[in-house]
Amino acid sequence: MVISQLSVFLENKSGRLAEVLEVLGNEDLRITALSVADTNEFGILRLIVSDTDKARVALREHNFTVNVTEVISVMVPDQARHYAKVLKVLSDINISVEYTYGFPHGKEAVIVLRCSNNEEAVKALENKNIELLSAKDFKDF
Repeated sequence: MVISQLSVFLENKSGRLAEVLEVLGNEDLRITALSVADTNEFGILRLIVSDTDKARVALREHNFTVNVTEVISVMVPDQARHYAKVLKVLSDINISVEYTYGFPHGKEAVIVLRCSNNEEAVKALENKNIELLSAKDFKDF
């Protein structure tokens, strides 16, 4: 169960993030998850939206550099030990986590992961009965 995520390259200057969100808002898109990683010069905005293709086209039309990447997502209780369990399952089979971010959902946490091998990560997590989320699950948030 992989989920499409947008990765948007942004210059690190005031108002740039607002511009991206304005473009998406004008397309009536929902943002389900959002993360920003930055340096002094640039940032990477990662988004899961209601319509990845529509968002990609709209952002490119507004001259943003955007890529679609595949991520996986799990839902676990909102305690650190459960997040650690997910990471341990992956590290035990030598799967690296390139980045991760999460957000609360009731008394649980939704964790998004970009792994070195998403397909193997999905299999390993399923084998440990860890709840994986689909793109449809994100549309229901």
